[in-house]
Amino acid sequence: MRGTHQVIVRNSRVQFKFEVSRNITIIRGDSATGKTTLIGMIADYERNGAASGIELSCDVPCVVLEGPGWMRNLSFIHGSIVFVDEGNTFTSSHDFARAVRDSDNYYVIATRESLFSLPYSVSEVYGIRNSGRSSSRYPQVSRLYSTFYQIYDPSPSAPFIPELVVVEDSNAGFEFFSELFSRVGIPCVSAGGKGNVCRTVKDASEQSILVIADGAAFGPEMEGATSLGAYKRLRLFLPESFEWLVLNSGLIGGSDVADALANPSDHIESRDFFSWERFFTAFLVGKTRGTYLQYEKRALNPAYLQDREMGAIKGEMPKDIGVSL
Repeated sequence: MRGTHQVIVRNSRVQFKFEVSRNITIIRGDSATGKTTLIGMIADYERNGAASGIELSCDVPCVVLEGPGWMRNLSFIHGSIVFVDEGNTFTSSHDFARAVRDSDNYYVIATRESLFSLPYSVSEVYGIRNSGRSSSRYPQVSRLYSTFYQIYDPSPSAPFIPELVVVEDSNAGFEFFSELFSRVGIPCVSAGGKGNVCRTVKDASEQSILVIADGAAFGPEMEGATSLGAYKRLRLFLPESFEWLVLNSGLIGGSDVADALANPSDHIESRDFFSWERFFTAFLVGKTRGTYLQYEKRALNPAYLQDREMGAIKGEMPKDIGVSL
């Protein structure tokens, strides 16, 4: 499946309206915030149709997955948005992660816990905002982490000067940022994977730390990362991926590049790419093959460290990082 799909679910008491544009969407929140109500309404509509008193509008089927027979049931579901309510413990299993990876569905998962086996984006973690409950009966799905960047993003009058840069990547992206920050005397270390980022930050002696990670798959680590703000001065820079930064820099021309960046969900087939980071990597590799900027993830092409190329990529970084890179 690809593209963005609007879902509207309503009855006489409540309406939910939201869009799903990636293979994994997470809905978080405490009890009584509407997660179970939403998925229960979809299940009721699935069983009883219009007789349920529920209206469901979407351009693809919406189904609910639950219970011990989830794996068998999922094998019959294709090209659909699959909703899973909290309490289904299989969502944290590697079997479920493999099933999601190999399917052509989108998944909307309600949970109070981080699901570390799934590579979901920081921008696809939502809460349910019951807007004007006293005056309106229509809750809306809103991004739980949409303001997170503002919390850790200092204003231009108070630039962030890191003592240390922690990069999730240990390959091409790390090589680029290590060289970039070495030019201004700021050490840069690799966490060796997203699961090690929080521990690397916590164990560091430095107090002001810039974390650079692939936002396309960093969602499970966000809860831990936010907690680090209690005893570290932390700034998160979470682009989709390093490859996305390169594509945005203007170094790689073509209308297809501009369109893929503007409308990624229209280009990314969920069965083929477990996360958007994988798509942007494959896209950059394909676009640069046979050119002086030929890209490989395992080791950075030295051409990307030339002044012009480095400057273009650097230009896509936040301007509030208060060093003359």
